[in-house]
Amino acid sequence: MNETIVIVLGLLLLSIVSGMLGLGVAFAAVPFLSLFLTDLVHEVQPLSLLLNGVTAAFAAWGFARSGLIDWHKAITLAAVTTVFAPLGSWLAQVTPANLIWVVYLLAVAYLAYRLFRPVSERPGDENFRLALILAAPISILSGLLGVGPGFLLMPTLILVGFETKRAAAINAFAVFPPSFSALIPHLSTAVWDPGLTIALLVVGAIGAFAGARITSRWVPSVRLKQGFGVLIVLATAYKLAVVVL
Repeated sequence: MNETIVIVLGLLLLSIVSGMLGLGVAFAAVPFLSLFLTDLVHEVQPLSLLLNGVTAAFAAWGFARSGLIDWHKAITLAAVTTVFAPLGSWLAQVTPANLIWVVYLLAVAYLAYRLFRPVSERPGDENFRLALILAAPISILSGLLGVGPGFLLMPTLILVGFETKRAAAINAFAVFPPSFSALIPHLSTAVWDPGLTIALLVVGAIGAFAGARITSRWVPSVRLKQGFGVLIVLATAYKLAVVVL
């Protein structure tokens, strides 16, 4: 099968899954695209951030149609993440790629550990202030990793008490602006394949919107949390294999 077709179909599947979880696709696109593109900082990260912004925006649209977004909290979080994400992207320009992978592994492993411990949902009594404080370092770290803040912000929202579907909806809106702001430091050095980029943007938007609608209509919150827990463990295992091998 043509390599481009494999990349497009793989990105479509990853976008559906990320849309279901209220994430941009970058958390999965970075390791996936790294299988085909060789330059992490100048090819993979810029493309992943662009895809992250588009897929998160379309996922947010899907959740908004079901009335799941708390707009005040989502907009406030988006303001914080958008301001701090570019700092991490600038650091990525001067940080060794191996160190970036190690930081990613440690962050994901910690959140996986916390996520599988008992977590109480506290609708109306969430510790949003803590989530807001943590959004700044999360945005810097995600900018460094080139993945957008959603993969780290989503479990944080769950851990501070948000119901899982609403956490996914808030997360989707809060992470699409910083994906674009984090892309800015990459623009002068990014390497693009226009045809591949356009194809991935189209399938990413379709997949993310479909995934958000699937979650809004049919996936119970407990299943969504369990699915995210499994996903984060798989990502940790993959990153461990990358670092070790």
